[in-house]
Amino acid sequence: QVQLVESGGGLVQAGDSLTLSCAFSGRTFSNYAMAWFRQTPGKEREFVARISESGVTTDYGDSVKGRFTISRDNAENMVNLQIHSLKPEDTAVWYCAADSGGRIYNPAQSSNRYDYWGQGTQVTVSS
Repeated sequence: QVQLVESGGGLVQAGDSLTLSCAFSGRTFSNYAMAWFRQTPGKEREFVARISESGVTTDYGDSVKGRFTISRDNAENMVNLQIHSLKPEDTAVWYCAADSGGRIYNPAQSSNRYDYWGQGTQVTVSS
C-alpha cells in the first residue's frame, strides 16, 4: 500500500518562499507520476502541479504558473514543491498525490486521476 506523508507547511509571511515535501513509501516510487493539489474550506481540491515518473515532464495549473516548481528525487522517494512569492490566497491545505496509471481516463489535472493521497499539510500566509 502506498503511503504519502507531506511536510513543510506552516505559518509564513506574504512574499516568502516555502518548500513542501512528500515522502513516498510502499511501492516503487518511479512507477508513479506525482502531483500537488491544494484545498480551502468549501472548495474542491485545486490542481497545482504534476511531475512524470521520470521527472522529465512537468505541468502546472494556470493559476500558479511562474511561482511554483515541482521536482522529484527517485533515489530518495521524495517529491517537492517550491513556492515563491507566497500570497495570502495560497493559504490552504496542500496535498500530495500519486498516480499509478490505473485511472488514465481521468484528466491529469483532475483529482480523480490519483489513487493515493497524503493527509495534507497546512500552509497559512499572513499579509
